[in-house]
Amino acid sequence: MTVAAVILAATPASALADADGTPVVRRLADVAWAGGSTPVVVCAADPDGAVAAAIATTGATLSAPVARERGPVGQITAGIDAAVRLVAATDAALVWPARLAWVDAETVTTLIAAHGEDRAAVLRPAFRGEAGFPALVPVSALEQLRGLGADRMPADLLDDLAAAGVPVRLVDTGDPGVTHDIGTARSSLPSFDGPPEPEDGVTREWGAGTADEPDDASPRGPLPGSAGSATHEPA
Repeated sequence: MTVAAVILAATPASALADADGTPVVRRLADVAWAGGSTPVVVCAADPDGAVAAAIATTGATLSAPVARERGPVGQITAGIDAAVRLVAATDAALVWPARLAWVDAETVTTLIAAHGEDRAAVLRPAFRGEAGFPALVPVSALEQLRGLGADRMPADLLDDLAAAGVPVRLVDTGDPGVTHDIGTARSSLPSFDGPPEPEDGVTREWGAGTADEPDDASPRGPLPGSAGSATHEPA
């Protein structure tokens, strides 16, 4: 079972926004990897190479954004397509707006474990009953997603999938980062009150602390030049 992460940044500025001293895309790439997601695709424009530099040691792949008129659905499906090109066995992707900078690695682990029990459903993490992101979208729903309106925002697209008959399920993670974006200071987040272990009951050593390591830390992703390395992938 392979679950990718597709990190969506609307602009270079949003990709490089400060997340406690770390560029957002760097932090999210590290969190995705620490939680067990691979490959990691960052969808962002990069006119001066700063985004590529931010993720250079993460093993993530930078994918150029599609034309703006294709809307969020075009960006999402292009990112998932890029993940499948990198790893053909990819059967789901975490659709992750970059503004959700404070998501915990354990939330990634929990969603991947839940996908193992329900391969057909779209899974949305929830905090205190409110649905958030990243949303796990199975590749089996990709063609239905591709046919949705370019004017629809990511949350609306998930509602549209549900209306089309794709099961959508909330997964209570207890992680405030799934609903509180970078506009909330990390120090001001509500307390994490999720289950002490992932839904499958297996305790793992993966830790959110990876996201707090220095930017020049040794890479945790694939070696440079491998399928998951920080290369440019045309969308």
